[in-house]
Amino acid sequence: MKCRQQSSGPSPRLSSLSSGAGLQLLSRPDCPLCEEFAEELARFGVEVPLPALTWVDVDSDPQLARRYGPDIPVLLLDGVKVCQHHLDRDELRRLLRPR
Repeated sequence: MKCRQQSSGPSPRLSSLSSGAGLQLLSRPDCPLCEEFAEELARFGVEVPLPALTWVDVDSDPQLARRYGPDIPVLLLDGVKVCQHHLDRDELRRLLRPR
């Protein structure tokens, strides 16, 4: 389930978020799927230490609005897409492992 339509294409680092370290949750107000995603992320954070989370209104930035529009929520780690619509626990755990 999505908030509206799906976009396609690769997931480049987004210039508007590239300076933000940690997790960014792209969402918008009154998005039930975004709220469910955030709740699942909070439960996951009990099991695995997570970097700081910043909520980003996708409509606050024209580049984000064009790229993701209604196709949210999207979780980014250091500006790179981790997962979309539903939390991918395995992928996030893999990306958070010390290298």
